[in-house]
Formats: sequence, structure tokens, C-alpha cells
Amino acid sequence: MKWVKFRIKTITDAEDIIISTLYDIGLEGAQIEDKIPLTSLEKEQMFVDILPEGPEDDGIAYLSFFVEKKEDGTLELQGEPSTVEEILTNVERELEDLRQFMDIGEGTITVGETEDIDWINNWKQYFHQFYIDDILVIPSWEDVKPEDTDKLVLHIDPGTAFGTGMHETTQLCIRQLRKYITPETELLDVGTGSGILAILSLMFGAMHAVGTDLDVCAVEAVAQNCEVNGIAPEQFDMMIGNIITDKEVQDKVGYECYDIVVANILADVLVPLTPVIVNQLKKGGIYITSGIIDDKEETVVEAVKAAGLEVLEVTYQGEWVSVTSRKA
Repeated sequence: MKWVKFRIKTITDAEDIIISTLYDIGLEGAQIEDKIPLTSLEKEQMFVDILPEGPEDDGIAYLSFFVEKKEDGTLELQGEPSTVEEILTNVERELEDLRQFMDIGEGTITVGETEDIDWINNWKQYFHQFYIDDILVIPSWEDVKPEDTDKLVLHIDPGTAFGTGMHETTQLCIRQLRKYITPETELLDVGTGSGILAILSLMFGAMHAVGTDLDVCAVEAVAQNCEVNGIAPEQFDMMIGNIITDKEVQDKVGYECYDIVVANILADVLVPLTPVIVNQLKKGGIYITSGIIDDKEETVVEAVKAAGLEVLEVTYQGEWVSVTSRKA
């Protein structure tokens, strides 16, 4: 399958209006390339593997739109036959109209052709099996090697939005979970994402797990990862919503019913989460946190202590920190 790609060089302030305008003429599903830093809300929603700091925002943005090229070389837009020249003319006209009342930067357009676009699966070439201590983490598109058949194997397909376990913060949590899991453990995983921490906890012997996340896509990701790892549906319950601010979610999750709560989240989210989540912990329950960059360690430790929890251990990997505490 071949696609014609229309790529527009503009500025970040004009992204939304250009996408909306070109949507009206039939160009949908824009690919956005820019260097805009994450907003506070986006950071709050990063409940799994933490992205590194990106380059400084230069205000430049590239918007790419793709139109499928049929076998006979023709294009179709909004159900009607079209040509590259016609589409290009329409895009240029719309951009010129926008330019009359706002800054759109260069507004230049390049046209190219690409083949076999698969936005959902292209990222798979970058994810291969790896080890976390004696645990083999492997995607569905790879096979377990004969020398690894005696290892604990976690099959994980993270999708495009969720973590794989490669990040230091996830590995810090896994090591702490292994220390405290028992056959009676009832576990809550806040920001479960792909479900890796809860699924491994069940594989370590925990009795039951509950996961919460803001992203509805986590439901399908968790279901798929549970299935490939032999986790029965009744072992892992998923809930969507913000446990920090939504009383209904807090009630549904339940109070003082978890032996372990794990949260691999940014420090800025752990601070407001901790005084809430202490209510979900049983007396004597363990609270495992990570996602903490080293210069935020004291911030999280203070939040834990302020919530009445006893700090048991602080562990490190690279520039990341995990704080483990206990409810009195």
C-alpha cells in the first residue's frame, strides 16, 4: 500500500487551526512533529515509563497528512476521485486564507510518497526481549530461547502508550514488590498502564490485583497481557478514573483493603496521591513508589511522612528513586 504525504512546515501556535481547516477539506489524522514540552496535565497522566527531557521548543511544527494511493495510481478524498495537484492546490488555498488573519510561519508544503505505513506496529522494531534480574520480558512477536526456558517469563505487549518494564522506575518497583508479596497479598496498582507491575505481582504469588488508570486503552492492554501470561480475569480488576480527585473511584477501589499499593508515577503526582492512597492501605500495608527523579527524593519522602507513613527503604537505579513505606 502506498500513500501520498503532504507535509506542512508551520508554527506550534497554528497547529490546531490548520488541522481543523484541512479536516474540512477531507484531510484527517494529522501526524504532528514539534518540541512542545509536556503540560502539567500530561505529566499527571504519565503513570508509567517516564519519557526523558526533550529538546528545547523552537516553535516550529510539522504537520503531515496521508492520502492512500490506489493500485491504479489515483487518489480519493471524501469519497471523490482527486489528484495530488488538486489536493495541493486546495491546501495552499486554505493556508493562504489562514495567513490573512494569523501567523502560520512558513506554511510551506512538501509532497512525497511512502509505502506500507503502519503507525500502530512500526515501533515494534525497537522493542526486543530483555532481562530484569532473572525475569525475561518478551514481546509476542519473539520466541523464548532454549537457554531461557527455566526463567520466569513475562510476555508483554505494551502497545503504543504504555510501559514495557525497560525503564529504571519500573524495575525499582518490581524488585520491591518481590520483597513484600505473599500468597495473601491484595494489591493496588495506581496507573497500571500495560499492567506489568500487577501481572508480575500475581506471578510472584499475590492473591488478587486491582489496577487504576486514566487511559481507557489500558483496559484492553491489561486484558491482552493477562491472557498471554495465564492470569485469570478474576485475578485482576481494572478501573478507569482519577483516584486522586474522584470520590467515586476511591469508593469503588475500596478502603483499608490492600496489603500493597504500588505507584510508578511522577513525583508531582505522588505528592497529592499519597494522602489519598493511605486510606486504601490496610494497617501495616506497604506503599511502593517510584517515577521519582533523584532531585525529587526529599519531596516524596516528606509527603510520605506527612501522610503518617513510616519510610522503610529508599532504593536507587541510575538517576531514579523508589521510596517504600508502611502504614502504622
